[in-house]
Amino acid sequence: MRRLPIIFIAIGLIIIGCGLFEVMAQETFKLGIPVPLSGTKKNFGELIRGGALIALEEINARGGFTKGVLRGKKLELSFEDTVGKPEKAEEIARKFITEDQYPIIIGAYSSSCSLAVAEVSAEHGIPYLCQTGSTDKLTQQGWKNVFRLNPSSSQYITGLNDFLVTVVKPKTMAILYEPTAYGKSLSEVMREFCAKKGIKIVYDEAYEPKQTDYKPMLIKVKHQKPDVIFMISYIMDAILLMKQARELDINPKIFSGGAAGFVVPEFPEGAGQAAEYVVTSALWAPGVKYPGAREFTEKFRARYGSEPTYHAVEGYALVYATVDALERTVSLSPEDIIAALKKTDMMTSFGPVKFEDFENFTNQNRIPTLLMQVQDGQLVTIWPKEAAETRYRYPVPKWSAR
Repeated sequence: MRRLPIIFIAIGLIIIGCGLFEVMAQETFKLGIPVPLSGTKKNFGELIRGGALIALEEINARGGFTKGVLRGKKLELSFEDTVGKPEKAEEIARKFITEDQYPIIIGAYSSSCSLAVAEVSAEHGIPYLCQTGSTDKLTQQGWKNVFRLNPSSSQYITGLNDFLVTVVKPKTMAILYEPTAYGKSLSEVMREFCAKKGIKIVYDEAYEPKQTDYKPMLIKVKHQKPDVIFMISYIMDAILLMKQARELDINPKIFSGGAAGFVVPEFPEGAGQAAEYVVTSALWAPGVKYPGAREFTEKFRARYGSEPTYHAVEGYALVYATVDALERTVSLSPEDIIAALKKTDMMTSFGPVKFEDFENFTNQNRIPTLLMQVQDGQLVTIWPKEAAETRYRYPVPKWSAR
């Protein structure tokens, strides 16, 4: 009976070995990426896929993998639809590992889906590189195989917070957020900031998303007269919240968003005049001074006829960071790929990528965050000053004076 575990381990190693042998025998190397391509979050998934496909085209145009164990092979990407649901993301991750036998998992969108993929990859010891899910928990579990390219929630609003302290100097704030992993995590970060800076939170509520009427909640906010209204919302909610805030003539010193729905071009397009002067955290902007950022922006515009957001450039950088690690790994074993990821130190169009252990984080990339504002119907970078495309507009006039 004691021989059975040894036999099973041997069989498992043979299966993995056969899978890796098959990979090495192919002319292309395939990577699977789980993203929402349908459902309410599909626009974010399409942005990620769009950026990833531009990277794929560039990498294969140069000859694919140029060094390492995959030298001479072209890259292939397979996108599978999570529908924005963590249970579907988990299912896809298990398929990638057990059926497709991919030696690394990359991608996903939203904190809940990224966590689901991370848990499966940790269970199997397979490296996972996340590029968008932001909940702090993702890189606070001590998982040695999980890496995150984008900032965590606690890093998301550093630019916004600096602007609030330096320019707005609020005494009170209202926090409205949808009860997703992202919303809960980022709202907690803002609460901690307010406590540290002595800003009184006069209203704090998680709302049910996808409503058609937020006025009952917004009327309560209006009665509290906060200096800042901070919202964590996806696109349709972000648009409706601002339209109804305008209808109710709510006039804080400033409306602010925690990225997500506030940072995509559809926000000023959909909210129209109600979006003017709104500021939002952002991880990236087309005009940011990173090598290749402008070129990526031009390619994205030419290919898709729209502006790239940070989601798109995250997808782009994700593919490049993965290829960089795979060109440095000494084999396609999980241990060697993890070791290669750990030594990553590169610059991308999204910014620097270097996975570090600090505070309670493991394998977390540190990257500066920006602040954008809607000006004349366009999202422009206003903070920090050294990265600003233009000067911020403040104070914000009341609705009746616009």
